[in-house]
Amino acid sequence: MKRALFASLLVVLLWGFSEEAKGVTVKGIRNSSSEKYARVVIDLDGPVKFTQARLSNPDRLSFDLEDCILSKKIALPLLAKNSILKDINANQIDQKIVRVILNLREIENYKVFILKEPYRFVIDVFGKKEPRPLSDKEKQVKEFTEIKRVVIDPGHGGDDPGAIGPRRVYEKDVVLAIAKKLGEILKEKYNMEVIFTRDKDIFIPLEDRTAIANSKKADLFISIHANASRRRNARGIETYFLNWTTDEESNRVAARENAISYEKMKEIQKGDLQMILQDKARDYKNDESRDLAGGIQASLINNLKQDYKGIFDLGVKWALFYVLVGAEMPSVLIETSFISNREEEKRLSDNKYKEKIAEAIAGGINNYFESKKKIVKRITSDKI
Repeated sequence: MKRALFASLLVVLLWGFSEEAKGVTVKGIRNSSSEKYARVVIDLDGPVKFTQARLSNPDRLSFDLEDCILSKKIALPLLAKNSILKDINANQIDQKIVRVILNLREIENYKVFILKEPYRFVIDVFGKKEPRPLSDKEKQVKEFTEIKRVVIDPGHGGDDPGAIGPRRVYEKDVVLAIAKKLGEILKEKYNMEVIFTRDKDIFIPLEDRTAIANSKKADLFISIHANASRRRNARGIETYFLNWTTDEESNRVAARENAISYEKMKEIQKGDLQMILQDKARDYKNDESRDLAGGIQASLINNLKQDYKGIFDLGVKWALFYVLVGAEMPSVLIETSFISNREEEKRLSDNKYKEKIAEAIAGGINNYFESKKKIVKRITSDKI
């Protein structure tokens, strides 16, 4: 049914939109990339309308941002050090239109979406894939011999403390401690490669966190958070993956983690679905992300219940989390406990509890990989 819903909503976007825009300033242009992937982020101070086109001779992507003014502080062109982009340029082609040009070398495809508060126009560009598909035997060998790469994302950081508990415990500090312990366990116990979006108290924009995972070609993206609610007695653990939802509480959680108002979150639900609908591979990634979320959630509940009372299972849920948008691998966001609840805040301040959370998440991740190995082994052995 989920597939049918997405299939019915899937659209090819020739026009992007948000609210009516007048005199919006293009404040900056950023680029993070690897050899086969680039994410270009255009920072704006308001909503925009835009048109897009792919042009030839030379090969390039063109985006006209309407009713916009290009800041003179932007140093252009931006050079790209990879096999897919030559450079990025922008010009004020008349009083109302800023044209952004991505000069291309060789790409497979691209996608565009808009994030709000602050407004960011995001372009993901993907390089050519391997020209020769792997045989079943090669896939099996690759599956069993590759060291798995996991990107761990401790939420918030720097000037963004995240949720703050009644005793002034900061979410950013709690999740960084959990993330570091999780990384240690994945490396030492499960022989996985670990990359952090941040390993200290600094702020990283949400769209840059996903770009790190994509540029590093991660196998999984794990974003760690602590929950909060206006209801001080709210408690429990829940794990999310990216999808559209009408559930009010899930949308409130997403609004808080997206650093936007609940009213803006409702607007996104009504009109800005392009951020996930344009991704034609979303069905596959949703299935994998749901499986990953289920395994991690089960591991968290089963393991924590052995040592602690009052561990409430809030289940696997889904919502539009900015940090998961555009991820090219199975990705989840874990709400470890409610920092707004006095008892759970106290637990989150305890090193043993944080270590138990990290151990449980690591176990869920390992179980996910082991289950996929069994599936690959069964399929390939059936064909031999």
